[in-house]
Amino acid sequence: MDPVKSRDHTMAAVEEAWNEMMEADNESLRERVAALEQKALTQTDEIVCLRSTLADVLRRVNLLEGQLASAGGSLPFRLQPQVQTGAARNGPVRVSVSGPKESPGPRLRPQPGMRLPSQLPQRRAVHYQSTGSLHSDSPSSASGGGSPSPSPTHTPQQSASPAPPSRSSGPTPTPQSPGHRAAALSSLSLAKRWSSTGDFNGSSACSPLTSPHSPMAAASRLATKSLFNLYMKPANPQQYNHNNTYKHGVRDAIYNEEDGYVRMFLRGRPVILHAPSDVAPSFEITKVATAPQQRLKLEWVYGYRGRDCRSNVFLLPTGEVVYFIAAAVVLLNIDEQSQRHYLGHTDDVKSLAIHPNKLLVASGQTAGHDRKDGRSWRLNPPPDITAPEADYWPHVRIWNSVSLQTLHVIGIGDFERSICCLSFSKTDGGALLCAVDEAPDHNISVWDWQKGERGHKISETKCSNDTVVAAEWHPVDRGVIVTCGKSHIAFWTHELGGTLIKRNGIFEGREKPKYVTCLAFSQNGEVLSGDSNGHIIVWVRGGNTVSKVVRGVHEGSVFCLAVTNEGQVISGGGKDRRIVQLDHSLSSSGASAQLSDELGGVRAVAVGRGGRLVVGTTKNCLAAGSLASGMAAVAIGHTEEVWALAAHPSLPQFVSGGHDCCVRLWDSQSRSVVWSSDLPERLQSAAFSPDGTVLVLGLCSGRWLVLHAETRELLVQMVDGNEPIQVVKFSPNGKLCALGSRDNNIYVYQASDEYRKFERIGRCVGHSSFITHLDWSEDGCYLQSNSGDYELLYWNASTCRQVTHSSDMRDVSWATLSCPLNFSTLGVWPEGADGTDVNSCERSHSGKLLATADDFGKVKLYAYPACQPRSLCHTYGGHSSHVTAVRFLNEDSRLISTGGNDNSIMQWMVC
Repeated sequence: MDPVKSRDHTMAAVEEAWNEMMEADNESLRERVAALEQKALTQTDEIVCLRSTLADVLRRVNLLEGQLASAGGSLPFRLQPQVQTGAARNGPVRVSVSGPKESPGPRLRPQPGMRLPSQLPQRRAVHYQSTGSLHSDSPSSASGGGSPSPSPTHTPQQSASPAPPSRSSGPTPTPQSPGHRAAALSSLSLAKRWSSTGDFNGSSACSPLTSPHSPMAAASRLATKSLFNLYMKPANPQQYNHNNTYKHGVRDAIYNEEDGYVRMFLRGRPVILHAPSDVAPSFEITKVATAPQQRLKLEWVYGYRGRDCRSNVFLLPTGEVVYFIAAAVVLLNIDEQSQRHYLGHTDDVKSLAIHPNKLLVASGQTAGHDRKDGRSWRLNPPPDITAPEADYWPHVRIWNSVSLQTLHVIGIGDFERSICCLSFSKTDGGALLCAVDEAPDHNISVWDWQKGERGHKISETKCSNDTVVAAEWHPVDRGVIVTCGKSHIAFWTHELGGTLIKRNGIFEGREKPKYVTCLAFSQNGEVLSGDSNGHIIVWVRGGNTVSKVVRGVHEGSVFCLAVTNEGQVISGGGKDRRIVQLDHSLSSSGASAQLSDELGGVRAVAVGRGGRLVVGTTKNCLAAGSLASGMAAVAIGHTEEVWALAAHPSLPQFVSGGHDCCVRLWDSQSRSVVWSSDLPERLQSAAFSPDGTVLVLGLCSGRWLVLHAETRELLVQMVDGNEPIQVVKFSPNGKLCALGSRDNNIYVYQASDEYRKFERIGRCVGHSSFITHLDWSEDGCYLQSNSGDYELLYWNASTCRQVTHSSDMRDVSWATLSCPLNFSTLGVWPEGADGTDVNSCERSHSGKLLATADDFGKVKLYAYPACQPRSLCHTYGGHSSHVTAVRFLNEDSRLISTGGNDNSIMQWMVC
């Protein structure tokens, strides 16, 4: 044999043996690491499980004490820890409850529709040791049977077995028997084994107190602390989406006929709401309240989204300006001062494109509120892409700008985050649509959007590692797409087979900009790009090299470019706020305009006939005009979260303000700003005096200001604490003013000398969390307030003392009703509400309507009072973020709502 071949053969054998040995070692190492990780996970789960189960037991005891105290009795049992020795020490730890079988005092009566224990499905009891895994999907039991607990990895037997009998002696009590409560306590509902977090999801058939429809079960599963609020997703995703297992909210509310109050739960905390004396005798908790006959119609949307979006202002042949804010696409007719709205989206609209026929519009949205942890569709798909919840995933809607009818919905399940860029093809009549996803890979995709209702994706590929800010089809060269963004510009060729071929732009030794910010196309087909250096670069047609550089067009970034029908180039600057006109050779024509500092820098520009321009700005405003006549504001908006909202008591006007340190007075009939004023810090709340002469503004530092409502003269400046003033309210006669702070206190002041002097009467102390809402009684003697931990407390305004017997306040008439935790607003809480879902509510001046604002971008209209747990309502979208406030205007003809992160104000007609 050839020595060389023999040596090669030997070396190959040695290398193969070495690889096998390394692979075996690596596999062994991976197994050891996995075992250690599993052990650590098990130990962590054990600690959490022990603490959670102990908290569950203590919570049950506290709830029982509260129930017995309200019933006039005392605690009829005592906790007796059973000490185990020997082998039993490694088994489950039990807590037994002993006491009399009968409990004195009245009991809660079962109401129609309540499920009794006999109606519950009998489920097999499964127990885990203290090392039970928190990731197990097996149900747990409240029984304390004597059989050994299986290990966490033990597979339960397939045959179902009945739950072990109770340790208590004597006959089993029924819900109708006098000893029902104490006997249920003496059962094993409290003698729980250490178990998995399935205890907070599953139900046991051992006791009516652990029924999934009982208040005890509701309280035992949830509490206000995050440790006690463990929740485990069921194995069935459809069950997770459609069968909410939270045991709190109005679904588990119980009405006590004898005492005339409703007990509901918010995050495991019981809330008692007393019914008025004239309502209590005939109140039926199972009754369904109908929705009001009146409805809302969106009349006007204030603001524009320019702070973080580009290429989102267009002019239609009808003269309407198309732009978006929140989840609404607005079609504004400046001459007629009218708006139309496309409301097909469920969350923030992030991109916009106009079809070459100038009739169709494509708009892309971001992921909605129901999307968890930013996970993509591929990792967390909804049960069906045709299901209603699928509309909360990022997608593109193509609709008719005349009829506002949706024609196609494309991309559900294909986009991971939001659609930041959209563009219709030009050379083939708009048959194709290009879209860029804001996912980490910034994927670019091409769609045959007319194929079926949901379109057909032709191709998709990674666009760039960096941010992409613009994507446009070439108007002359067929199949060419240009994209740009952070430190790049790319030229794509879309071939007939669907392949996308990319060529990066070459700057050829020139200074490479940090951002290529915008794109346009000259009449001869050359690509124009603006960048963060203030330059405009001309690219060779059909190539990827620089043809010409026009330097220093703007101080700072060039944010937008547009080409007129005459071939002139319009550029807009961000930092210098200038609009500059260039001729065909990109030389300055001398025509320019500058926006005011109040409007901000130029973000987008649309060119119309006769030199007409519409400009979107970085401060969420719109301006219209021409370079010759100048630019005037046609839409003004806030740039940060809007929290302060107050309606004028006698005029169709309202005040808004927020974290952009700006307060504005609006006229709802002219839809314009009456005055605007800058503040030294962020604004949180606002209120008019009853006569409308002064305005009180609560700031985020604890300061509050009193301004004259017309002249804006500063009359008074005060400080209470160093936390935000969450809410401000005047008494009906205007003599007292209450301010609820985030420091858990309510400060009461007496106003005099035409509101030029405020003297503190006292401070209401008693809430354990920050104040969220408050109302005055009609006689100005009492206050009611809600707090962040779901409390409803009452106060004597003259002494600032708490009225401890809330039942004494059941017949008090309230001048306003903005506290969502109130008997008259019981029906506004959805099933599974956690106490933070309803941000604001407002009763109309006529006392016939109730409007609410929630965390899911919805405005709802109820008939007042909404005291039935099942109260029907009309629901309206348009906001894309939490709605922070709602207010009826003076004649109840309009309703104003403000958005949080969407920075929008919406005006609704009541019709």
